[in-house]
Amino acid sequence: MTPALAIIGGTGLAALDTLTIIRRETVSTPYGEPSSPLLYGQWGERVVVFLARHGLQHTLPPHRINYRANLWALHRIGVKQIIAAAAVGGIRADMEPGALAFPDQIIDYTWGRPCTFFEDNLSQVTHIDFTEPYCPALRQSLIEAARALKLNARESCTYAAMQGPRLETAVEIRKLERDGCDIVGMTGMPEAALARELGLRYATCAVVANWAAGKAAGEITMADIERNLAGGMERLKALLAQVIPTLESI
Repeated sequence: MTPALAIIGGTGLAALDTLTIIRRETVSTPYGEPSSPLLYGQWGERVVVFLARHGLQHTLPPHRINYRANLWALHRIGVKQIIAAAAVGGIRADMEPGALAFPDQIIDYTWGRPCTFFEDNLSQVTHIDFTEPYCPALRQSLIEAARALKLNARESCTYAAMQGPRLETAVEIRKLERDGCDIVGMTGMPEAALARELGLRYATCAVVANWAAGKAAGEITMADIERNLAGGMERLKALLAQVIPTLESI
């Protein structure tokens, strides 16, 4: 059975224990190797593919992820829809650690990352429309699932995609806030744009792992991030269990 849906796991979601794995596949691509093997799993009556963005052992930093290989591999096996998990920092006052957020806009502050499939051997220059960077229908499905579960979710926000792997300075966060950003992460781009180039339905479910720099007293520690992610990822898993059966096979 061809899987129509893929889940890309980020920090805190290197595996999906609610998915019954039936096989794994290593896919070679014209862009190199994906971050991890593709794990095919049974979710009720659906076959879902899981890909660990940072690798199964979480060894790939954000700027070294082969985003093109990841998206091309999923497209090649027939995936049509992608739910991307992401750990982020909270900038907006209601983006407290542990909350879920479904961004509807993104600002790209990354640099030097291979960011398009449309650059070599073109018959013509190709531009994609990116007015709405996330699939509205898939976002709405996530929102409705969160409402049904009464989860602590933010239904509209702007994601700032930063280069990493370091966290931001307090003044950088103040700049992002002035730019209209509500959450900050390191993996949102070029992943979203590459999905659009391939015609895939793509939406992000972000888990707020920490207050962004300067938004709370003291330094940001990995212990705090891991503690906040533990609860947030459990809510994300509940959300996936709610939403996956409702998604149409396309």
